[in-house]
Amino acid sequence: MRIALGIEYLGGAYCGYQRQEHCPSVQQHLEQALSRIADHPVELFCAGRTDTGVHALGQVVHFETSSQRPKRAWIQGGNTHLPYDIRICWAQEVTEDFHARFSALARQYRYVIYNRPVACAVLSGRVTHESYALDAHLMHQAAQALLGEHDFSSFRAASCQASHARREVQQVSVSRCDDFVMIDIQANAFLHHMVRNIAGALIEVGKGHQSVEWIATLLALRDRTQAAPTAPPSGLYFVNALYPSGFGLPLTSLDAVLWQF
Repeated sequence: MRIALGIEYLGGAYCGYQRQEHCPSVQQHLEQALSRIADHPVELFCAGRTDTGVHALGQVVHFETSSQRPKRAWIQGGNTHLPYDIRICWAQEVTEDFHARFSALARQYRYVIYNRPVACAVLSGRVTHESYALDAHLMHQAAQALLGEHDFSSFRAASCQASHARREVQQVSVSRCDDFVMIDIQANAFLHHMVRNIAGALIEVGKGHQSVEWIATLLALRDRTQAAPTAPPSGLYFVNALYPSGFGLPLTSLDAVLWQF
């Protein structure tokens, strides 16, 4: 049978989601834990790989198993063998045509900026601190240039292995809640470091160092060297992978990325 799982994790202790030979990863820990429950080796496929230090509240993975287990065994049993900063939140049997990556219609990310003069000690590693007062309204205006299908070469990491840079941004907004400034973005897919590079550029607009029109200019330039530095990974959260409703998978509320603070 094919099982889908909802996963959340703090990424600070890991070299990203994907299994690596030289450092601990989220995938490595999950596969080890689930293999113990299944009593056979488990290979996971995920909705979207996250980088070192990036977090997730709605990561979706799937795997194949011949073992009959109740849902609570995958959830509670799996969590028993996981570190405290990785958790399985739900488990659901899915049809054979489901694939965590290829069935996803879109992904949602939230980038969280803690915007006050002094950094918060207890939020270290969980948000990006910016001491310069940001104008979230200007950031929101600038971000609207990203809507639609574009070549996002200006927001693509040099190490990106995607075959092309065209992506469709379906929703994007910037909002403020007290000292938190949040960038929410949904797209059919993302390039390597795309959200962090967009966040870095929008922060420059929020500081008043660049105009609202600058984001549209960067898109047209298709030149990463003309854009802002990449924003830190600590503020980035993978919130949801969106699938056809027929699969009936749960979604994570965007508000969940704020209440935890």
